[in-house]
Amino acid sequence: MLDEADIEHEPEAPLDMLESYFSAHGWSYDRHEDEISASMKGSWTEYELRALWREEDGVLQFLTFPDVKVAEHARSAIYETIGLVNEQLWLGHFELWSSSGILLYRHAALVDQSEEDATLSLDAAQLLVDTAIDECERFYPVFQFVLWGGKTPREAIAAALIDTQGEA
Repeated sequence: MLDEADIEHEPEAPLDMLESYFSAHGWSYDRHEDEISASMKGSWTEYELRALWREEDGVLQFLTFPDVKVAEHARSAIYETIGLVNEQLWLGHFELWSSSGILLYRHAALVDQSEEDATLSLDAAQLLVDTAIDECERFYPVFQFVLWGGKTPREAIAAALIDTQGEA
């Protein structure tokens, strides 16, 4: 969690807010006209975060790319895994790009356009980023168990998503 002084609290244009957020975390980022991307280290892998702003629709699309590429022979098992994983998500979804075999998490958010310019609050930016990273971190082992551990999608989910009870 960031200190309140780290980011301006007033809502900003969506990509401006995300740029402030990435900068406050010390993540390297690259900004273009309607897109911003950043890199951050998770507990399992490096993630690329990418946001695309569609002003005409008032939609901010947020994509998170864990470092997972799926070979052609493993795609049917990963498609089944994605189906089972997506059943457990409230926001966003995982998908596999068929042309490249790249696994990603995607979420789109409607952005407040009640004023002349669309703005994104710090809370909304934090929710968007944190949700994407949390879901990638939570399900990364599932995909790895299928790809490298020889488990079926159901076995991988059962093995990776053990709920702990109490405290040690």
